[in-house]
Parts: sequence; structure tokens; C-alpha cells
Amino acid sequence: MSPARRLSDSRVPRRRPVERIGSLLPEAARALGLEDQLRWAQADHAWQTILDRLVPAAAGGCRPVRLERGAAGDPALTLVVQASAQIIGQAIRHHEDALLAAFAAEPGGMRADRLRVVVARGIIP
Repeated sequence: MSPARRLSDSRVPRRRPVERIGSLLPEAARALGLEDQLRWAQADHAWQTILDRLVPAAAGGCRPVRLERGAAGDPALTLVVQASAQIIGQAIRHHEDALLAAFAAEPGGMRADRLRVVVARGIIP
């Protein structure tokens, strides 16, 4: 067993300042080329959070899949959401304004002007 070393000994490793792992992820994702995947994972988490709060019946039954820009001259952004059943799509459309406002305000969410729901049975895990 080695004798204890004094803290002033240059061989004693210095501690780095403590950082939250969440603050390290964006830099690591950028270095690995995974920025888009991380952004969509954050957006999916934000979407599920607001669904749990605003439309609990649709929670787990839909997810955001992409953000589309409008045609030339139309600056509007459309959030495309994939739903697992028509009834879930209807519930989402019924709460469209509240969902878009909450999604823009939620950490990790995105701002969009419109919502488009695509029904794809059996796709959502």
C-alpha cells in the first residue's frame, strides 16, 4: 500500500469543476455529428410532457417527426406529428392552438405556426 500524499504533491490529480451532464450533451453530440438526433430527442420529450399535461388521452400515441417550412414567400413553420390512430389525431387537432403554444414555451420544444397530423398505425413504439 502506498503512503498518503499531500494535496500539494504534483502527482495528486486535480479535480475538474463539477458540470451537469445535460450541459455537456450538446457539445458531445456536435462532436459526434448527432446534433439533429439530440434536438429531436429533446423535442420528443417536450412533446410528451405537454401531451401528458394537455391531452392525456393522446400521451404515448403520437410524436413529432419533422418541421416543414412554407412555400416560397410563406415564412410559416408546420410541425408534422405522427399519430398511431385516427382518434388520437383528432384529439391533437382539437387542441392544436394550445399544443403549439405550449410546445414553443416548453424547454426543448420548437416554435411552429401550424400543426399537421399524419396517421401511421403501428409505427409508434
